[in-house]
This record gives sequence, C-alpha cells and structure tokens, in this order.
Amino acid sequence: MQLHGKNIIGNALSSAGDSIFQGVNPATSENLETFFSEAIEAEINQAAALAAHAFDAYRARSKDERAAFLDRIADEILALGDDLLHRANAESGLPLDRLTGERGRTMNQLKMFASLIREGSWVEASIDTAIPDRAPVPKPDLRKMLIPLGPVAIFGASNFPLAFSTAGGDTASALAAGCPVIVKAHPAHPGTAELVATAIIKAANATGMPEGVFSMVHGVNYEVSLGLVKHPLIKAVGFTGSFRGGKALFDAAANRPEPIPVYAEMGSVNPVFVLPGALRERGDAFAEGVKNSVTMGVGQFCTCPGLVVGLQSDELSQSVAKLQSLIEAAAPATMLHSGILSAYESGIEKLVASTAVAPVRAASASDPAKTQARAAVFVTTGEDFLAHPQFSEEIFGPSTVVVSCDSRDQLEAVAKDLQGHLTATIHGTTEDLQEYKWLVSILENKVGRLLFNGFPTGVEVCPSMTHGGPYPATTDSRSTSVGTAAIKRFVRPLSYQSFPNTALPPELQDSNPLGIWRLVNGEFVKDQ
Repeated sequence: MQLHGKNIIGNALSSAGDSIFQGVNPATSENLETFFSEAIEAEINQAAALAAHAFDAYRARSKDERAAFLDRIADEILALGDDLLHRANAESGLPLDRLTGERGRTMNQLKMFASLIREGSWVEASIDTAIPDRAPVPKPDLRKMLIPLGPVAIFGASNFPLAFSTAGGDTASALAAGCPVIVKAHPAHPGTAELVATAIIKAANATGMPEGVFSMVHGVNYEVSLGLVKHPLIKAVGFTGSFRGGKALFDAAANRPEPIPVYAEMGSVNPVFVLPGALRERGDAFAEGVKNSVTMGVGQFCTCPGLVVGLQSDELSQSVAKLQSLIEAAAPATMLHSGILSAYESGIEKLVASTAVAPVRAASASDPAKTQARAAVFVTTGEDFLAHPQFSEEIFGPSTVVVSCDSRDQLEAVAKDLQGHLTATIHGTTEDLQEYKWLVSILENKVGRLLFNGFPTGVEVCPSMTHGGPYPATTDSRSTSVGTAAIKRFVRPLSYQSFPNTALPPELQDSNPLGIWRLVNGEFVKDQ
C-alpha cells in the first residue's frame, strides 16, 4: 500500500513545508522508505479552520449517524489488512501478534463508543419542570445535558501505534462526543499514522461526515505541537507521553488568552505493595509475576510496575533473590525508538551511580544496532528511598526498584510519600487486607486504579476502567483516557431555561423521542 508522506488536511493531501523526515526501524536502525512532510503554520491553520467549520454540522448529526461513522472507521482499519500490521511492526519493533491484538483493541474501542452514543444516555439529560405557582418565587423550567466542546487536538503515543494514536481511544471518545479531531501523528510511526488516517477519511466520506471532521499533521519539530495547542480554534487536547512533553503542552494551553483543558497522561511508577501473607504463600510466584510484568513489552507500558515495596523479612529476601535471578536471565529486547532507549539508559545510569541501591541487570549483552534494552532491578531500604526522591521517578522501560522497609511505620511513610500514579497494587491475603486496611485508604488517594493480587500491565477497555490518576500521572485526576467515561473530557454541561419544548434538543424534549434514561424531577426514568 503506497504511502504519500503528506499531511492530511480534511480531504486533501498537503506538503507545503520544506522540512522532511523518515521513519526508522528500531530493530535494524535503518531508515524506512517514504519521506514525510512536517506541517507548517499555514497547514495547521487550514486544518483548524476546516475543523471549526465542520463542528456545527458534525455535532448536529444524529447519534446513529455518528455511531455509524465510528463503526465504519473500525471496518476501514480492518480493511487495511496486513499492510497496516507490517508497517507498524517496521516502525515500532513490536511483534505482529501484539499489533494484531492492538488493532482489535482499537476497533473495539471505536465500536464501544459507537454503542455508547447509539444508546444515548451518556449525555446525562436532566429535567426539572417549572412550578409557576411556587411561593415566594416561581420555579423556572430547567433542562441540562452535555454538549461537545469543539475541535480537539490529539497527540499520538509512541508505545501504542494503534490503540493510543491516530484512531485510538482519545480520537474515538472525541469523535463520539461530537468534536472534530486534528491528530498530531507520532514521528516514530508516521507511516502507520498515515494508513489509519486514510481509513478515517474514507469512513468519513462513506458516512457523509463534513470535511474537516478529521485531519492529521506530521511533525518532529516541537513547534508543530505548540502550534496546535495554541491555536485559538482548538478547544481541548488529549495527550499520552512523557511528563516533560505533557506538562509543556499543559502550560502552553493554560497561558493562552482562552485557556483550554489538556488531558495529559504523563507516566507512572505504579507501586506494588507485597504484604507478609502473600510472601509466605507465594513468594517465588510473586517474583515471577513482577518479572513478567516489568519486562512485558520491554517495560514500555505506562502501567509497568516500577516500584515494589515490602516489609523486611526472610521471605522478602528470598523473593527478591528470585526476582534478581529472573531479571539477570532476561534477554535484551528492542525498544520503540532510540530516544526511548537513550532515556531509559540515562535513568538506569543515575540509579547505578547511587550507593544507596544494589543493582542487577540482565546478563546478556544488548545490541545497540537493534535498539535493545537490558532489564534491571534495584534494591534499597525504606530509609534510603525516603531520602532519595529520584528513586521514585519513572524510568520508562524494563526496570523496577524494590524497597525493603524495616517497620510498618516506615512502610506507611513510603506509601504516604508517593506522588500520583495511574495504579497501585496490593498483594496479600484476605487477612492481610484487613490488617493493612490503612494502606488501602492511603493508596485510594494516590491512584486511579487499585489492584489486589494482580499486576497493573494490561488495561481492560470497559466502562468501569479508570486509566488516570492524581498529578503528576495526569493533569486532571477526574478523568480517564480508557473506558466510556473518557467521552466526558470533551464535553461540557449546558442548561436551557424556559425554552419551548419544540426548540429543545431531542434529548430534553418532553416526549423523550430518543428513548434515553433521564433524571426528571430527581428520578431516573426512561419514559416521557
């Protein structure tokens, strides 16, 4: 399937700038065919203008029409066939079976949001009817629902070239909400982004969506990202990536004349607490689980467990020794791109240089030409962990830090010292959970998802999932980037007061023509 290497501005291909770049195969360090054109200001302006012009027409589409659009995107992605998978494999180094599963997840996310908006109750319609004879002041008729914000900028993530990128969860939820989307393709997988973008455009045209409902721009230069975030026609931003990148976009959006929300997921250490009962029952199995979770996907998941905390004991020492032997035997593996490998090695070197940790790395040599990383585990005390804030910083890749606490008070201090994270995990018995219920209470205020006797890698896409957390894991702890609640990032509430019934949106009309659940005078009902 031929790639054009151009920006997709509505229905048109554009390469107005002089700056070009290529994708790189991380497994071979070879440049891939096709040069891609970086977007310039004029192209960003054109994409934003088209999106703004499409907004009213797109949000006016019926829920069934928007749902059909999302379903068709999923179908068009599947129709790309193996070309998509092979290009994603070449640009990311991720194995084909992983990418096949990720393609399925991407399609399922789109269809999940299609089902959500087709049912329709997500708009949270609320009706309080008038009481004209109420004394001393009559009560007006008030009706409220969620409406879309406007054009949205979405940034593709490097570690999920399909599920968190061009047609990923952010794009799916924004389109479901009724917002046109401009995607900033990740420069690590530009060809994959182009293929998926063409599928979206094809779906938009096949279902009669207005031009400008979707555009995609390329860029290695940071100015392309800032140009999108600062553009006055953009009303919200979705981002998955590093803390540095997410915070920079957040600050830029906050400093606009009209500040806008940035929903940035910026990384997490995902602490795992192992309690005495779990170590007595399954210390070796716990170590194997940590190793598998840490090295899964070369540690390139935002839910990789980068911290393990337990109480000093013979059982903990034995489990740590097992973990060290497993890490030492782990084979090096290819990371997504050289920039991620460089950042990983830099983080590892900082910890290795510390005298307060005992490092163990995979014994097999890595091949720089294949962008390979070696797994690592570090062991430290609770006292040293609390004295060295850098031990709790994310190192994106296959590494973890084990903290051995000498008392419950120290374990509690470590838990309270944690910043915001996406997840936290407790391994223990039912008795442990009762005895350490204070730990549950602490962690509830630190994370968006709390696990028991599991590992955080693997994010189920369903309505009950929260993939978010307190700062600095995300810029808004009230939101999630996975699950149906993700749609709420791109909407706002609007109340209609004393409107004639015929002038109201169908979601708020007396007859309830859409048949959705509504809160009417304090009671949830589905009838009129």
